[in-house]
Amino acid sequence: MPKPMACRTALIFGLLTAFAAPASAAPLCPAGATSAPREAPASLAPAIRRAFGLSGDIGAAYYRCSAGRTLACVVGANIPCFKANNARALPGATRYCRENPGADFIPMAATGHDTIYEWKCVGKKARPGKQVAPLDGEGYFAENWKAVD
Repeated sequence: MPKPMACRTALIFGLLTAFAAPASAAPLCPAGATSAPREAPASLAPAIRRAFGLSGDIGAAYYRCSAGRTLACVVGANIPCFKANNARALPGATRYCRENPGADFIPMAATGHDTIYEWKCVGKKARPGKQVAPLDGEGYFAENWKAVD
């Protein structure tokens, strides 16, 4: 029969070993998972730095799952990390054209940085032009997202 002290030692060792294990050994994006962008955990920072050629603090970054892969986007000036806006009517563009009829170009301050179109004013009406950047199959700006797995 085992001695009580040996049993207590084994139990304590087992508990310490269990709690010393990583919080989650599961991948962020198991096969088949898809998700909306979420704040990137600190554990992804090294992979994000490599993917985007960054050094130091990565600042605000998001990750999402796509076809079993982990993708990341680093927020920067004019870099939207959420779904692109494919609306063909924008309230900000409409206001801009009322104030600037015939303008050849509507600035992103009026349209938002997430629009997929170039915009101009035809008279006092805002009109979308050509698409500015390709989207991925889930509706995000493809160039803003890089694989980090």
